[in-house]
Amino acid sequence: AFRSPAGGQAVALPVPAPLLLALRCLLLGGAAAALLPYGASRGDRRLPDGDDESSGAVRLRRPLPFYEKPAFFAISLQIGTNGIISTQDFPRETQYVDDDFPTDFPAIAPFLSDIDTSGGKGTIYYREDDSPEVLGQVTHLIHAGFPSTAAAAFAPTHAFITTWENVAAYEEVSRSLEPSKKVNTFQAVLAYDDSDTYALFLYPPDGLQFFGTRPKESYNVQLELPARVGFSRGETDYLKREGPYYSVTSNEQSVKNLYQTSNSGIPGVWAFHIGSTSQLDNVMPAKVGEKPSEERSLGTLASTLSSSPTEQNVLDADYPDEIIDYAEPFYDENEDDDIVYLPMGPTQQVRDAYRGLHASYNEPRHSGASLDLELESTLPYPASSPHPSYPDVKSVLPYPVMKEGPSLASPSSEDDVESSQETGVRTPPSLETSDSLLELTTEGLPENPEKDHIQPYPDSGAAPSEMDIYPEHEVILQGYPENAPPFNRGRQVVGVDEDVSFNPDVFTYNPSSKETCEWNHSQCSQHAFCTDYATGFCCHCLPKFYGNGRHCLPEGAVHRLNGKVSGNLLVGQTPVRFSAVDLHAYIVANDGRAYTAISHIPQLAARALMPLTPIGGLFGWLFALEKPGYENGFSITGAKFTHNLKVTFYPGQETVQITQTADDLGPENHLSIKTHIQGQVPFIPENFTVHIAPYKELYHYSHSAVTSTAHRQYSLTLGRINRTFAYQLHQNITYQDCAPARQRWAVPAVQQLSVDRVFALYSDGERVLRYAIANQIGSSEGDDPGPVNPCYDGTHACDTTARCQPGAGLAYTCECTAGYRGDGRDCVDVDECAESFHRCGHGSVCINSPGSYRCECLSGYQLVVDRHSCVPIPPPSNPCEDGRHTCASTDRARCVHHGGGSFSCVCLAGYTGNGHNCSDVDECAEGRCHQAATCSNTPGSFSCRCEPGYHGDGIQCTPETTPRLTPCEQERHYPQPGIVPHPGRHEPQCDEQGNYRPLQCHGGSGFCWCVDAAGREIAGSRRPPGTAPPQCGTPEPTQRPQTMCERWRQSLLEHYGGSPREDQYVPHCDALGNFHPLQCHGNSGHCWCVDESGREVQGTRSEPGVPPPCLPSLAPPTVRPSPRPDVTPPATGTFLLYAQGQQIGYLPLNGTRLQKEAAKTLLSLHGSIVVGLDYDCREEMVYWTDVAGRTVNRASLEPGAEPETIINSGLMSPEGLAVDHFRRTMFWTDSGLDKIERARLDGSERRVLFDADLVNPRAIAVDAVRGNLYWTDWNREAPKIETSTVDGANRRILVNKDIGLPNGLTFDPFSKLICWADAGTKKLECTLPDGTGRRVVQNNLNYPFSIVSYANHFYHTDWRRDGVIAVNKDSGLLTDEYLPEQRSHLYGITAVYPYCPGGKVHLVY
Repeated sequence: AFRSPAGGQAVALPVPAPLLLALRCLLLGGAAAALLPYGASRGDRRLPDGDDESSGAVRLRRPLPFYEKPAFFAISLQIGTNGIISTQDFPRETQYVDDDFPTDFPAIAPFLSDIDTSGGKGTIYYREDDSPEVLGQVTHLIHAGFPSTAAAAFAPTHAFITTWENVAAYEEVSRSLEPSKKVNTFQAVLAYDDSDTYALFLYPPDGLQFFGTRPKESYNVQLELPARVGFSRGETDYLKREGPYYSVTSNEQSVKNLYQTSNSGIPGVWAFHIGSTSQLDNVMPAKVGEKPSEERSLGTLASTLSSSPTEQNVLDADYPDEIIDYAEPFYDENEDDDIVYLPMGPTQQVRDAYRGLHASYNEPRHSGASLDLELESTLPYPASSPHPSYPDVKSVLPYPVMKEGPSLASPSSEDDVESSQETGVRTPPSLETSDSLLELTTEGLPENPEKDHIQPYPDSGAAPSEMDIYPEHEVILQGYPENAPPFNRGRQVVGVDEDVSFNPDVFTYNPSSKETCEWNHSQCSQHAFCTDYATGFCCHCLPKFYGNGRHCLPEGAVHRLNGKVSGNLLVGQTPVRFSAVDLHAYIVANDGRAYTAISHIPQLAARALMPLTPIGGLFGWLFALEKPGYENGFSITGAKFTHNLKVTFYPGQETVQITQTADDLGPENHLSIKTHIQGQVPFIPENFTVHIAPYKELYHYSHSAVTSTAHRQYSLTLGRINRTFAYQLHQNITYQDCAPARQRWAVPAVQQLSVDRVFALYSDGERVLRYAIANQIGSSEGDDPGPVNPCYDGTHACDTTARCQPGAGLAYTCECTAGYRGDGRDCVDVDECAESFHRCGHGSVCINSPGSYRCECLSGYQLVVDRHSCVPIPPPSNPCEDGRHTCASTDRARCVHHGGGSFSCVCLAGYTGNGHNCSDVDECAEGRCHQAATCSNTPGSFSCRCEPGYHGDGIQCTPETTPRLTPCEQERHYPQPGIVPHPGRHEPQCDEQGNYRPLQCHGGSGFCWCVDAAGREIAGSRRPPGTAPPQCGTPEPTQRPQTMCERWRQSLLEHYGGSPREDQYVPHCDALGNFHPLQCHGNSGHCWCVDESGREVQGTRSEPGVPPPCLPSLAPPTVRPSPRPDVTPPATGTFLLYAQGQQIGYLPLNGTRLQKEAAKTLLSLHGSIVVGLDYDCREEMVYWTDVAGRTVNRASLEPGAEPETIINSGLMSPEGLAVDHFRRTMFWTDSGLDKIERARLDGSERRVLFDADLVNPRAIAVDAVRGNLYWTDWNREAPKIETSTVDGANRRILVNKDIGLPNGLTFDPFSKLICWADAGTKKLECTLPDGTGRRVVQNNLNYPFSIVSYANHFYHTDWRRDGVIAVNKDSGLLTDEYLPEQRSHLYGITAVYPYCPGGKVHLVY
């Protein structure tokens, strides 16, 4: 563009393409992106620092075109902290910052993520610029990306420049984690004139150091959402239809590509045409170079699935992407273990004959529209060609069929089927034999006892209206491929048999004493009131809310559900396992729509699960549209229930069981669901589409249970292939009702669920399985044939956040639900915080959320029971700081605070006593100096000086006439001055003449190297441990067996996983494998002396910084070790004790529920690794094994009790431990010595029970009443579980098949079963003491280590979760979990009862 000499407007002149390309290369070359000038010196304004700030409306000097002409001209822009620009006010960040595109509002997003600039963490600048210098730079960059289009003539008149400089990701405040130092710098430039707008996103080299942010409310779930980059038009009209949008990034790798690649030919420079007064359907990206982008635009989805012109549809056209279709947002540290494919069977040949099917999704958000699910055909028709008519296709049905309209003709042979080539469609070779692939699977379908009738479409010979051809590049979502025959539109009424096997009273309860609202109103929802009845209290939802009283949701609001899905399936003949994949559901309650998406599910399993719509159908029943006088599921069960479903497929008789468990409402009223799928399902080949006809289903209601039994059909279609199959389902939903109000229970005994639309799709590209269902709940007698009020069939025009209020006839009104305001057809969120409609009290902050708000406490405050008020957190009392302790003076003792008001006193080094009274130790009287030295005692210390005629440090004195030591001997015995002996110091090896040996090896690290005569290392000769030592001119030392020190070291390293932390103890061995006299505990500074067997010399443990002298020629010093903390006494009642490294933890139980808030440390054991753990109920003492100290220990649970070592010799790696409280004996396993031993509880009468045929013994359990002993051996070659009597007689193998790594073992005294947790098979199993009756309780464990049984639950420690997991014995469900605040591996676990189990004892001495 050139300006005229008269200074008029810029004139665009044509530029030859080669010249323009050469100019671009000359000006820009291959250089990386550089930001345009910015900062205060350029007149930039600065956005206020904070987590969610905005600039307010920045008025532009001239309007900016955004998208196409029918859209609008932006007269102002708003800049947001979170890497985004908009033409209007931003909603609250929780409404958009963690969601995928599209947004509900106009958005220009160079890096949409949760950014925080508070506390000086970066700066955000913005300005509008019309200087020739800047406009010239912008023009060159745009022309670089659009060299051969109309953009070559574009000359901007204004540019709006926004720069995010060194901004950081938002992080939760944590005491345990250091703040991240990663920062990002990037820039967005909007260049425009009167007719067009172009955007530039600039990412300088290494300008992006983080690529996503963690959602604020992710809690303990470790997930990070990749940044979103792109553009969104926002909602286009009052019906909130979704406008076009364009997304550049879809996962973390695509974010990383932003500064490494481009679409303009210049790394880090991204150019887009984003607005025009002429035709511009969607954002147009530059085409020079590669780009990791995904383009989506909204097609015209006008066609419906209605069978008559007057029938109005109730489902939108697709899935709500921004709610449930995340781009790789969830991560699993064990992803490789979650999906397991075992060897495939003969079905592989069938699968190879089919190709994948692709689907994309977006979401119109208005109510009352239709849901058209359209799949992009793999056999596309030319855009201009008419849609072909459908040939007659044979329909295979298992029982008699009632038809509406003419019947479908059945060809007698393949020759009767019209060739697809006659209609201009090419048939892939794989389809030539595809008809036979399903032929065998349709034989032998059982006759349906209910005589259900299928009502297919009339065979008009033409395509249904949904099959219209759409322009290229538009998103097409339909329920079956374009060449598929029409399927049943009729509604199928399913007869229901009563399933007598279900127990309707599973969860009823009968309180022993009447409870009243006065003390229990907090158990009700905040949107409920409490009512007292004759036998107790019940909760009831307030008007305009619905639920069971304990959980209430606003009527008319949309709801979200989140959860995890795990499965162990046999698909055809191929096993498939998946664990904790993500489930999200989106519910439009005011018209009964339910959308469900399961992401990252294995492809083979996802296709096979498409017919199982009951997985998403549960949510349809929960939130079904209610007819007058009837209630949906959530109104009855609330947010706590269990859904059990058994499905049998025909003709193959495959059976699958599904369990779905809901456990309360989470933040923002999100329901949490856990789903487990177990069994066999039929294989579905690729490219086949699943069709499920609308149906009706009867549900039977009683107190605490809902049951249903039904038959359903589904068809598989591909081209001309159309095969129909069936399955039978039995389901029950159990929940806890409120017994005192049962007399007032008004729910009909039978209700009918009508499903008007049901779709199932799987997207190969996104790996997402989706279900969409429209539901109504009403009378079992059927609907009144007369007109239906739109509120009752979902055809109203109310907003998705509005309640539909029926009037007379077909009249109705719309009323925004609680937390929203508007006319009912268009509702907006009420900001209760800004408008002071909240109840948050002193010390709290109001946080707005869609339709509601929550109160959060300021730092130093905690929320009280009303969930609105905050009270100050009382500061912890520290007697050591406030002077309330009773320790000796600070020059003699130190006070150690243990939390709360507890403390202990420790005498300083050089003093002895109990900490309250400390007296000086006279080291001279103990002979601490050499015999030829003079000793001088001082308070807390002493000094030594060699007498005349001797030289040395006083600890060692040598006559001056003694021959001088060689350099090697000097270095070995007398390190350089100032160097304190420590385990990591290398002691050189000397030969008989005192010279350096040519080969030197480090006793601690295992490295070896060669040295010269002066002891200097020869460069290049160093070898790491585990490799052959270097050849140093002397014969290679012969291999010797491992010493005791080396074996113990190896055993501990295996426990630490090969790489110990800095604070963990590893024994230090010298070059010959002997124990180094001085041993220290990691980096703690605590050191002690050991004898030749590695046992600690009593009285030598020192304080940090003062290692004791441990030379063999000296008597041991008498520096006393610091006393260990005493036992913190537990409360009365039943509780769990668990081992966690250097401590034993206390976790109380309330019934069988974990009281996590009352958990605490029972006993701290510095330098220990506690593995085995058990409890003696007679003397109330806890026993444990310590693999670091190689000891067996015990401690009383009485206040102030201290640990006592009862076995401290002859142990290598003591692990499992079991206490027989009847016989007053204990048993333990030693995986280092491969032994099982027994002793009295005081350590006496010790003897070996077994020392043969053991490889890795670990867990051990005892049946004290019957006198039987059980143990596991996790020998990887032949794992087994064995048993004997408690005196070692009658040893035999109990289990040795189908086990892998049996870590945990427990004897259940209630069921008399022996049960084990296997980290190899991931199963929890039980068997009778004779090995019969084996059954699986849970088959989806993570990495269990130890297990204990109590009442109707198992509790096991888990190394993958680093916590305690509760498992219900009857259902196998994981019911609870406790994760200690300090995360590290948990080992043994035991249960402590307030009583001793009784029974007749068979003594076997």
